[in-house]
Amino acid sequence: MVFIHDTQLALEAAVDLVNTAPERSSEGVDGLVDLEDLDRFLDERPYSGRLQRDAEELAAMRSIRPRLHALWTVGRDGAVPLVNAMLSDGGALPQLVSHKGFEQWHIHATDDQEPLMTRVLVETAMAFVDVIRADEYDRVQVCDADDCASVFIDYSRNKSKRYCDTGNCGNRMNVNAYRRRKARESA
Repeated sequence: MVFIHDTQLALEAAVDLVNTAPERSSEGVDGLVDLEDLDRFLDERPYSGRLQRDAEELAAMRSIRPRLHALWTVGRDGAVPLVNAMLSDGGALPQLVSHKGFEQWHIHATDDQEPLMTRVLVETAMAFVDVIRADEYDRVQVCDADDCASVFIDYSRNKSKRYCDTGNCGNRMNVNAYRRRKARESA
């Protein structure tokens, strides 16, 4: 494992949230349109603390997707001020906690009663603190498929992953490359 458990969970949740935006989705559709979508996201990526699961919380979660996506577009040095702003805006005050569902101590940097949007921003920022401090920012990737803009974190040993897991991009690009090679050979 490249990152500790809670860092990896926060990174994966951020990836999933960013990829709900229609411009990031492999299908080109918004994956966070209604309360059912929010419930599905929260069931797959549970957050501790207060959850409203209402229209206001849905709108707030939709509104932070561009801010999170920016972390995939700016590189390590550009991410530092974004991460610091997220921590500052969330009033982050890191504390060690242990609770049901986690076997090890981990860090919460906001109160469980803060809005979900604030907790997501701060947890994502804390995860990116680990990425930056470990000098692993080259693992923060955008899919290399010519028809996909989904984001992912490359957990491979040699940091060679090029495609996301959301739209079968790797298989599709390999088939396309094979067909191009075959067409050149037969021409």
